[in-house]
Amino acid sequence: MFSAFGKAIAQLNDRAIQKTLMLSIAAAIGVFIAVWFVTGYLLTNTAFFTWGWLETAIDLLGGLATLILTWFLFPGIVSAIVALFLDDVAVAVEARHYPGLGVADGQTMGEAVVGALKFLAALVTLNLLLLPFLILGPVFPFVFYAVNGYLLGREYFELVALRRIDAASARRLRKQRQGALFFVGVGIAFMLTIPVINLLTPIIATAAMVHLFEDWRAATNEVIAA
Repeated sequence: MFSAFGKAIAQLNDRAIQKTLMLSIAAAIGVFIAVWFVTGYLLTNTAFFTWGWLETAIDLLGGLATLILTWFLFPGIVSAIVALFLDDVAVAVEARHYPGLGVADGQTMGEAVVGALKFLAALVTLNLLLLPFLILGPVFPFVFYAVNGYLLGREYFELVALRRIDAASARRLRKQRQGALFFVGVGIAFMLTIPVINLLTPIIATAAMVHLFEDWRAATNEVIAA
């Protein structure tokens, strides 16, 4: 896992992904600002919770509540949106490290959009349901990173895997590597909550997942051949 992320970081200066890198940074900044304003508006004008004390606490926290919720929602939302133009990153990584693969069939834009919307809906819903865990104090980060780690690991895996294999094969490989994929997802979630680093994370995560996917696929093929 560390080797894959190391290779991904080393390729950030690749001209082939510079345009996508700039788009990713711009999108991340735009997403954060948009989520900030939308969250602030909804917290001010909508009663989300049946727990009166939680609603009161959010009203009292004001801008801090907006910042907290924005920070929680940002990782998944930016990943869902940026995923729509991360194919160039995967292509660049394959061109440098796996030149014999050939052109990937990939998903259609329609399939990518539908997948991104499903992921976004699941992530927003689950993160809103996590808010009551705030009262558990130190326990909350573990719950937050566990849930988002699972979702983000799956999202980035499918982003890369479905370029090369069908959905059924991707599902089988994901289940075989679900433990490692979970920890990769937690790492991605953690990076997405670190200022500045979170602007680069979608690119790094995609590049690292290409390396992991190819390693896992090769290992699986070797087992089948044996």
